[in-house]
Amino acid sequence: MLDIKTEILQAEQKIRSYIRETPLDYSLALSQSTNSQVFFKLESLQLTSSFKVRGAMNKLLSLTPQQREQGVVTASSGNHGAAIAFGLGKLKIPGIIFVPEDASTTKIEAIARFGGEVCLHGKDSVITENYARTYAEQNNQVYISPYNDFQVVGGQGTIAIELTRQLPQIDAVFVPVGGGGLISGIAGYLKSVLPNVKVIGCSPENSPVMAESVKANRIIERESLPTLSDGTAGGVESEAITLDFCRSLVDEFVLVSETEIAEAMQLFIKTHHQLLEGAAGVALAALLKTQERFRNQKIVIIICGANISLEMLKTILQM
Repeated sequence: MLDIKTEILQAEQKIRSYIRETPLDYSLALSQSTNSQVFFKLESLQLTSSFKVRGAMNKLLSLTPQQREQGVVTASSGNHGAAIAFGLGKLKIPGIIFVPEDASTTKIEAIARFGGEVCLHGKDSVITENYARTYAEQNNQVYISPYNDFQVVGGQGTIAIELTRQLPQIDAVFVPVGGGGLISGIAGYLKSVLPNVKVIGCSPENSPVMAESVKANRIIERESLPTLSDGTAGGVESEAITLDFCRSLVDEFVLVSETEIAEAMQLFIKTHHQLLEGAAGVALAALLKTQERFRNQKIVIIICGANISLEMLKTILQM
């Protein structure tokens, strides 16, 4: 397997001046209700309001001068696109960001706000990704996958470096899973320094592609149903490097319903008075669903982002 720990340590040196070290907040409310010690890793307070800027910056900073000059292409349901747009602006690199036609308006606006050129294509993230990759090849540009890229995974893994500084003992980490880049990076580092830590992959029942792929030992094709967790929705590329990482490093997957996601999001907003997006709600919902097994342990929940539209927020609060 690729040496992910070394890549993460190198990423830490490269991207540190471009990102925030996000807070690790102790949750009194969740700790009391679950009889454990619960901490929120607030990537919702990261630049671009999502963890994605870590992987995006690591990849962009890895490009050669010629690659930078030719420009980059990416595909994203929103957060990765905003992160790439942010990085392109910082490094003065040209690029195009392809987004599924049904992507969140809030996330599309965020990409445009950071100066990114947005093009809509396809109804599913895999269709968008395949089109963007082909476009990049035809135009001799670098394609940057939201998750199927070693430098992107390495950048996301810098979260784990921060975690070990902030909380030396961790029993379990709950991580949202879509394409698997975030959990691959976090698990890739944590397992090397805290071998007994449990890494829990968290996905919506309506889009459990990576969880089902790990079971099948291959990337499966499965149509995703609508979900509050748009950041983890959609298919996974057939040759995704994250499958091997998830298969070897993730201890278990927990799937949660749309009602469970909504209730978890309501609870977080009510007790912590902060916004979170659906994918972050998935991780909290997974702990609430399995809390009996994690009593008297130190638990970290990755609050991966805060990019939620007003319409979606209204829907959550009314459920």
